[in-house]
Amino acid sequence: MTSHQTTQTMKPATAAKKLGVYLEATPAEFQEGVVSRAELNALQAEPPQWLRELRANGPHPRPVVAAKLGVSIAGLARGGVTEPLTTEQIEALKQEQPEWLQKERATQAEVRKETARIKEKRAERAARQDS
Repeated sequence: MTSHQTTQTMKPATAAKKLGVYLEATPAEFQEGVVSRAELNALQAEPPQWLRELRANGPHPRPVVAAKLGVSIAGLARGGVTEPLTTEQIEALKQEQPEWLQKERATQAEVRKETARIKEKRAERAARQDS
């Protein structure tokens, strides 16, 4: 019995998420078709001009905006940022340093510090159990 391998495909929204781009800003042919795993790998390995342009200038999806600003996605929402932003808009926010952004960055720093503390504590506990 021979097995036939089927081509794994994904919806454009999933592919856009994996590529880190805002779906509505992608070309119509990307939005309307399906993307195979091989096509996704090719796009990641050698991004076409439209993909390079989107990654550089946006508009960027919320996870990318949050990462560029150093805050959580929930922090963006608390700050009133619900729409995709361009790189220019993100840089303007960084320059302005509104109060909400300062507060959310501080919150994010505390979360990272606490996560590191917990990870360290678990590692110590695991080391003690191994001895």
